[in-house]
Amino acid sequence: MVKLAATRLIALHKNKGKSVAACLKSRTDYAQNPDKTQQGELVSSYECSPLTVDEEFMLSKRQYELATGRRQKNDVIAYQIRQSFKPGEITAEEANKVGYELAMRFTKGKYAFIVATHTDREHIHNHIIYNSTALDSTRKFRDFLLSGLAVQRLSDLICLEHQLSVIEIKPYRERQKRTLYPPKESNRDKLCSVIDGILLNEKPLDFEIFLQKLEQEGYEVKRGKHTSVKGARQKRFIRFRTLGAGYSEDEIKAVIAGEAEHRPHQKQPPKEQPFHLLVDIQAKLAEGKGEGYARWAKRYNLKEMSKTLIFLQENKIGSIEEMQERVNATTAQYHELGDSIKAAEQRMAEIAVLRAHIVNYARTRPVYDAYRKAGYSKKFLEEHREQITLHKAAKAAFDEANLKKFPKVKELDAEYAALLSQKKAAYPAYRKARDKMQELKKAQKNVELFFTEGKDTKEKLQTR
Repeated sequence: MVKLAATRLIALHKNKGKSVAACLKSRTDYAQNPDKTQQGELVSSYECSPLTVDEEFMLSKRQYELATGRRQKNDVIAYQIRQSFKPGEITAEEANKVGYELAMRFTKGKYAFIVATHTDREHIHNHIIYNSTALDSTRKFRDFLLSGLAVQRLSDLICLEHQLSVIEIKPYRERQKRTLYPPKESNRDKLCSVIDGILLNEKPLDFEIFLQKLEQEGYEVKRGKHTSVKGARQKRFIRFRTLGAGYSEDEIKAVIAGEAEHRPHQKQPPKEQPFHLLVDIQAKLAEGKGEGYARWAKRYNLKEMSKTLIFLQENKIGSIEEMQERVNATTAQYHELGDSIKAAEQRMAEIAVLRAHIVNYARTRPVYDAYRKAGYSKKFLEEHREQITLHKAAKAAFDEANLKKFPKVKELDAEYAALLSQKKAAYPAYRKARDKMQELKKAQKNVELFFTEGKDTKEKLQTR
């Protein structure tokens, strides 16, 4: 979030593969976006029209070439000043006037410009685009040393004149390193929040009224076997059952009927890694890193090694032998679960192929019998080549598998469903075993690297 008035001067360059006119149009069109400028009400200009600003900028550039005989050497086509204000401190109309005054005083009225005020974010901000060619078409704007600082100071002066806050100069260590924005909310999280509000506050009488209230919130509802909804600016529909526990169609109906209590969705924060791999300092120095990097890496390794030791204590690992045993056990468990999942997937693929062959064989058998009765006629083959080819392929697959009796399709479907359930049930344990194995191997590698570096340092001291 922007705390105080802030500015930035940006040189706009010509994009590779695009003409100067196309680049100017794309930049000015973005600045004048009707959705961001209240349908163009917050756009002002000087010595040009907002509707034809790109064409007028191009005209001045052509006149510059005719008047001076010089062609543009660099790819700077215009300049942009971004000016942001503290949320709630200024109106959009006043911000546009402040931006216009800043552009006029900075360019001294010698360059055409537009000022577009955007209100699509929490902080109101200006996009000021001025031409790199002067109005008299005799000179170009010279982006002098520390021009950005000059824009900042002029903006601060104008803001103080309008009784607006400015950025206080702070020591480098006290400055905020990065602009912090509130975390983005996904479409699914938004939908869950809307459902929570409807179920807890409005208490609909039945599921149809619940869907109507979703439509009132701006969601498009697709009724059917699996009801799904789509919000504004969403590309795909979202089924209720994919939102997680407590949000399936049956669970929502149970809450509406008073048979269950609704528990709002709780977003889980991302799990942080307990520790990271140590830096191999000697290898980095061999690559060309300097002593400054080595000092940082030593501090980093100490911090990560302390986290690694805490991890080993929490898992009650007190020796290298115990660690190796634990690594071997988790690795074996990981591979065992992985092999079972792969076996299930392989069998499911075999069932799918076998089922397709059985269906094709049964569907094409009358055609093949007729083909055989016709004495394997070439004319008949040409007329029914696709069905006969499928029948032969199915028969070859049965012979290769040495099947004398075909299994029933229902039995194959039941086996496929059982294997699918088994595979889904095994995945959580598989992921848990994988994460545990990776953590233990990472801890083992950290311990080995730490003691190797310590041994090398001790040998160097003894040599001296």
